[in-house]
Amino acid sequence: MRGIKKVSIAGKSREEWLEMRRHTIGGSDAAGIIGLSKWSSPMSVWADKTGRIPDKPDTEAMRLGRDLEGYVARRWMETTGKKVRRLNSMLYNELYPFAHADIDREVVGEKAGLECKTTSTLDVKQFQGVEFPEKYYAQCVHYLAVTGYDRWYLSVLVFGRGLFNFVLERDQAEIDALMKAERDFWGLVEKDTPPAADGTEPTAETLQTIYRESTDNEVVQLFGREGLLQEWSGIKEQIEALKGRKEEIENTIKLDLKEAERGACTGYGITWRPQSRRSFQAAAFEKAHPNIDLSPFYKTSEARVLRITAEKEAI
Repeated sequence: MRGIKKVSIAGKSREEWLEMRRHTIGGSDAAGIIGLSKWSSPMSVWADKTGRIPDKPDTEAMRLGRDLEGYVARRWMETTGKKVRRLNSMLYNELYPFAHADIDREVVGEKAGLECKTTSTLDVKQFQGVEFPEKYYAQCVHYLAVTGYDRWYLSVLVFGRGLFNFVLERDQAEIDALMKAERDFWGLVEKDTPPAADGTEPTAETLQTIYRESTDNEVVQLFGREGLLQEWSGIKEQIEALKGRKEEIENTIKLDLKEAERGACTGYGITWRPQSRRSFQAAAFEKAHPNIDLSPFYKTSEARVLRITAEKEAI
């Protein structure tokens, strides 16, 4: 692989591996950078690369994915008749000094790689009848860019439902577009300049984390934000109006149904059924059992709450 540098990760701890990947963009960062991930965003990736947020805790799903990676690779080889091997190295391409590739497997006898994924049965519809799953597209394009390979294979094990296999052929235009986005993003990392905020949950969580502490001894003058806040005010009014209209429609349907639990309308199925919900009344329990200390069972969470108040115009 001309122009490709290999850096061994054999024997490195998970902490050492995470520190290595922080210094460049990896395949798992790509979707977040271009806004195609529900788990990350440009802001969350930027905060990670600049060391502003801690490493994500290892979850059961992450552990399961690592443990089953070899199984998925073996199943893929059984299905395709091809052979793969592990590299145990991070790959770097001199054309893209801001990027790295830590690939699952290399396909023997081809300029190709294999990405192994595991997911739950809830996700099965994302893999049936599609050319290539959108959620993994950017990651595989990133790997094609860094490795210079001709194609990337993807094998997804959906628990209890089967193995789904896909092939992504090299498309230089797609690679160029993604690498430009990554290069521009990395410029923000090097300048320590945050990307523009978006409305995603990962961005909200990131901002809560990196600006967790606050001070009450200054007022920031938000010059030029009047138009943005006026837009916010208008959107809030629209949401309230739409919420009221939604409830009005629901009440109209309830009046149509009366005692009936089900309704039929072309293109829609409607039910209005009784259901019960049990909840623990902590205050009542404390009152009935004053000698029992419940404080260890309460969880306290803290977050900064943004409130915007429109000032009344002077008459």
